[in-house]
Amino acid sequence: MQYTHHIFTCTNDKTCGKYNSEHIQKFFKAELKARGLKESVRANKSGCLDGCDHAPVTVVYPEGIWYRLETEADALEVITQHIVGGKPVERLMVKALNPTFDFPT
Repeated sequence: MQYTHHIFTCTNDKTCGKYNSEHIQKFFKAELKARGLKESVRANKSGCLDGCDHAPVTVVYPEGIWYRLETEADALEVITQHIVGGKPVERLMVKALNPTFDFPT
């Protein structure tokens, strides 16, 4: 199966999991299904993504955009603006993990 986007949310119990990241990952799955995007966008749990200093982290491919998502509203914004709209959500991006992204100054 070919996906347009793949969303990985770290659910490591020692870091991101302490911030309810598993709930965020489940929200992604449910919301993608509700929007009819389940066949084109995959949302997976992940082990440690080595972004522990910025926990809880989620990375969206193919762009490789890293986010710090703490709420369902944050995840919904990523779905609406990034996945559907094609524009990364700058306010949620982890600047240190997105060094090649051209952030406005």
